[in-house]
Amino acid sequence: MKIGFDNEKYLKIQSEHIKERIGHFGDKLYLEFGGKLFDDFHASRVLPGFAPDSKLRMLMQLADMAEIVIVINAADIEKNKIRGDLGITYEMDVLRLIAEFENRGMFVGSIVITHYEGQRGAKQFKEKLEKRGIRVYLHYTIEGYPANIPLIVSPEGFGKNDYIETQRPLVVITAPGPGSGKMATCLSQLYHDNLRGIKAGYAKFETFPIWNIPLKHPVNLAYEAATADLNDVNMIDPFHLEAYGKTTVNYNRDIEIFPVLAAIFEGIYGECMYKSPTDMGVNMAGNCIIDDEACCEASRMEIIRRYYQTVNKVVKDEASQNEVYKIELLMKQAKITTADRKVTVAARKRAEEMEVEAAAIELPDGTIITSKTSDLLGASAALLMNALKYLAGVNHEIHLISPGAIRPIQELKTRFLGSKNPRLHTDEVLVALSTSAYEDENAKRALEQLPNLSGCQVHTTVMLSDVDIKIFKKLGVDLTSEPVQTVKQWY
Repeated sequence: MKIGFDNEKYLKIQSEHIKERIGHFGDKLYLEFGGKLFDDFHASRVLPGFAPDSKLRMLMQLADMAEIVIVINAADIEKNKIRGDLGITYEMDVLRLIAEFENRGMFVGSIVITHYEGQRGAKQFKEKLEKRGIRVYLHYTIEGYPANIPLIVSPEGFGKNDYIETQRPLVVITAPGPGSGKMATCLSQLYHDNLRGIKAGYAKFETFPIWNIPLKHPVNLAYEAATADLNDVNMIDPFHLEAYGKTTVNYNRDIEIFPVLAAIFEGIYGECMYKSPTDMGVNMAGNCIIDDEACCEASRMEIIRRYYQTVNKVVKDEASQNEVYKIELLMKQAKITTADRKVTVAARKRAEEMEVEAAAIELPDGTIITSKTSDLLGASAALLMNALKYLAGVNHEIHLISPGAIRPIQELKTRFLGSKNPRLHTDEVLVALSTSAYEDENAKRALEQLPNLSGCQVHTTVMLSDVDIKIFKKLGVDLTSEPVQTVKQWY
């Protein structure tokens, strides 16, 4: 993929900008950190050149002055809310975040459990953290939040929350996912700091939407597609336009909450330090786009991928049809269809020609490789073999795994493990390939090509099993599938 984003420039100017913002206030800055810190693959897909861990690397440049506070909603603990991209609960993700930060030399100061009402799961999680020596603070539900300003900015509102003891000038407030209460945590701290005579400020770090590119820029449209389930809408910031006469982009929730936020600031300080939601932000990503068309094309492809993800979820009753309608509208605004994704067209064509399930992959050099379902391999497993052969320079007719080696695996699956499908999945075919690589030079060369699949595009004409989806994800492949199930699953 053509590079469209200068990652090194981003690391430099973003950290400098945050330092400047700290300087605008006195002793402390609470920085609400939106999005993913370690693995922002959405940003790396729509801004080619953006490293998935760029935000973390930027923070590491500020490690000596920063501490991390992780926020989790008690209600999310209680209902075992799952982080979709990782398949783990928010509770487990907090533990993962702590380990990831500390392994990189970052200081995790504490955990905050918000919306606490004595929930059993939240109590148990608090005890679990404290046994590990981690400080835990409780923040409570405030009736009428965020509109009841007199109550919020009072001893019975923010005043009831635990005061988070922090040590460093930059306090990064992050969370496993949206709705955790990051902003309320920041505002609660501002209230308590002001009572203690500490000069503190607040800023917001959200990568998307990018405030200084057009409203309907494909990068911003791709963000709307990514948050279709949240019903976020990008909007012109009317407060910024009125205050400065400049057009900037923000999203509906920040714009809607700004008058309330401004009133809370006034309740704490007697005045609001910001004139618009855009003023609150510190994101510099828009200044690091070096090839606009490369980012536009990458974003258009991301919108199509999001469309397929959503229609697949609808089939599995995991999303609403309204989410599909929204992304279809975004596709019209971006002037794209599913036919603009090359592997989609190639896989459909192969399936029509062979009258069986098929798959296609676009390799780093632009070559499109296809496959079909056979008696031995599913289409996705066959696709991996075909792609690895091509990358290793192995003749397509050569067997990397002998049919005689595959049949015992099929018998194991069907005779002893109760599987009705004898065909090998992607994980099974890779294990068989690694076994062959022990003695076969061609298989060895093919196996060594696995890292070159990262970033490749794949489309299948049928929805895949969770196993196949996870394998493609581990390989770094961007996968889409037609919303077609091989067998209707009722339970």
